[in-house]
Amino acid sequence: MTASLRLEKITPDNVEAAIALRVHPDQDHLVAPVVTSLAEAYAQPDVAWPRLIFDGDRLVGFLMAFFDIDFAGDGTGTDIRSGLWRPNIAAGEQGRGYGRFAVQAVAAEIRRRGGTRLVVSWRPGPDGPEAFYLGLGFRPTGETSGDQRVGELALT
Repeated sequence: MTASLRLEKITPDNVEAAIALRVHPDQDHLVAPVVTSLAEAYAQPDVAWPRLIFDGDRLVGFLMAFFDIDFAGDGTGTDIRSGLWRPNIAAGEQGRGYGRFAVQAVAAEIRRRGGTRLVVSWRPGPDGPEAFYLGLGFRPTGETSGDQRVGELALT
């Protein structure tokens, strides 16, 4: 990982590269492809924040954050959360700190917007990212979102 890490918006100039980004084939069952995330971002532009991760001129990953969603989904607005949604680090780029950068970048944006916690969910299992998230300080909430565990990182 270098000091030249940055996030970029998805544009007509980089959307094809974004769609072509792939995780390791054995991780396909753990995270939806970028094209699915971009479709959801298009359908939910008020909450979705898709970004590409570049190291210099090299595309190394994708992340999407969500901001201020009604996590309970009951319409009461009593459980509003923001977090990381579907990070994809390119197969040949994993293990170089780009996932950590993704978490830190989303945390910074949540703080900038006044938030104090970052939520993420993951599929449990020996090949999943649970150890990665726990190593960054996320703590399981005891909740699930579909078939995924929910974790939270305090941003205070």
